[in-house]
Amino acid sequence: MTEAYCMDCMEYMASLPDKAFNLAIVDPPYGDALWGGEKQVWRLVPKIQDGTGSARGSRSTVSRIGGGYASKYGNKIADWDVAPPQEYFDELFRVSENQIIWGGNYFDLPPARCFVVWDKKNISADFSMAMCEYAWTSFNGKNAKLVRCVPQGAKDDIRFHPTQKPVEVYKFCLQYFASPGDKILDTHMGSGSLRIACYEMGFDYVGTEIDQFYFEKEEERFLLHTQQGNLFENEELADLQIQLPL
Repeated sequence: MTEAYCMDCMEYMASLPDKAFNLAIVDPPYGDALWGGEKQVWRLVPKIQDGTGSARGSRSTVSRIGGGYASKYGNKIADWDVAPPQEYFDELFRVSENQIIWGGNYFDLPPARCFVVWDKKNISADFSMAMCEYAWTSFNGKNAKLVRCVPQGAKDDIRFHPTQKPVEVYKFCLQYFASPGDKILDTHMGSGSLRIACYEMGFDYVGTEIDQFYFEKEEERFLLHTQQGNLFENEELADLQIQLPL
């Protein structure tokens, strides 16, 4: 089962019962992907107009230097690089039994015995891109892990997101931290790499993406990937049928 929704992850999680998912693997905005200026964060303000007293997310006032990525990567990073509030993590821990949070070093999370480091392999110390990335995990009974994978991913990977992670990085996480039958939550789908990894490894998956552009691009990528998979399966079946004795 794989489901994807173009919506605010906070609204989706609010609809869930406690521990609805076995594992959440998330890559939220870190809030400082641009150069200079202050960190962008969400603050909660009253939703006065509907009289419910509920809260909605609002971007705090910040100044930024630099415009981020645009063109082939869609919206500028400044449009969405907003660190989630504490309420996001409270909800994430409520609706999932365990969590893997990429960029955990940017957030106020408990000390972790088990963490994951992604070694990007072909990135030099002098290059502008980070040589590695860190993920916080709730698996304190396990040892820290290191996954080595180039950031470009596979040769035929479709790329449209400036912070796109390779499918192989997520397959590594699923291999070492997920159990058969687990239901996986992805609150920030982005390019949809985790969705593809779950599809290929047989895990139930639900993801949300608030940005319409990235959601539509992710849907195109996932559809193309599944169509190619079905094509290969049909070709293999045809070969087997030809080889069967009459």
